[in-house]
Amino acid sequence: MSTYMAKTENVERKWYIIDAAGQPMGRVAAKAAAILNGKHKVTYTPHVDCGDYVIILNSEKAVLTGKKLVQKYYYRHSGYVGGLKETQYKTLMATKPNLAMTLAVKGMLPKNSIGRHSLNRLKVFAGSEHTHAAQQPTVWAE
Repeated sequence: MSTYMAKTENVERKWYIIDAAGQPMGRVAAKAAAILNGKHKVTYTPHVDCGDYVIILNSEKAVLTGKKLVQKYYYRHSGYVGGLKETQYKTLMATKPNLAMTLAVKGMLPKNSIGRHSLNRLKVFAGSEHTHAAQQPTVWAE
């Protein structure tokens, strides 16, 4: 019996919803990264992008445990000398909770072309409403 290898043209993509309200951000991001990779499927193949779409709702209500709100920083650089900008996660969660969730998921994806493409299938919303009702997403139950 031979090993099954998925092909890109045969991959069927589904849409899943994850509600982040009251859950730790890292746990939600880990679930989303596994679905984006396709590791929940029986037909998972490491060199083929066989993941699904993920909608994360209520990213503003996600919880950072411990002292991460005060001690954790988001860094970005403008490219110029002295252009390092830092933002405390307390202000980042208050102003841009979607960016904080996207960064958490991005850090858990593989650092290659498959990981970069699968991040495009992540849709993050701060509230409980989303704009993808036409895709008929199912709620991820785990």
